[in-house]
Amino acid sequence: MDQREAMIRRYFAACNAGDYDALVACFTPDAVHYFPPGLPGAPWRGADAIAKGWVWCVETLGSQWTIERILLGPADGGAERVPEAVIEWTHWKRKQGTALRGDEWYRFDPASGLITEIRAYYAAPAQKGVAIDELHDFEYAGRGYHLGPG
Repeated sequence: MDQREAMIRRYFAACNAGDYDALVACFTPDAVHYFPPGLPGAPWRGADAIAKGWVWCVETLGSQWTIERILLGPADGGAERVPEAVIEWTHWKRKQGTALRGDEWYRFDPASGLITEIRAYYAAPAQKGVAIDELHDFEYAGRGYHLGPG
């Protein structure tokens, strides 16, 4: 498995466990997690803030995440490029009975392999009264996407 994919999977396992120490260990100390408008306190700056944010989500919302797809850019950062990856995910908010689908763009430190930046993009704006925020009329089941958090 590619080192970037392994790091992303390690990060998601730490998110799902609500494990602060394991989350911090996935990031450079100055990492940044960007979000679409509307999330209080965004962006989350620093490994500590990112870890605390996801622990809060697990404890408060019953959050669990599934990885749907991973795309990897060139493995070597080279003089001009930074190692990157893109994933598609689902965020299951079990205590609310809702879910949100989206993508994230990852950048990694070439020396350590740690995550330096995440840019999150939501499939649709979070809407009140909608159980699962996702693309309209997209065939999630037919394409093998998770239809629940388990």
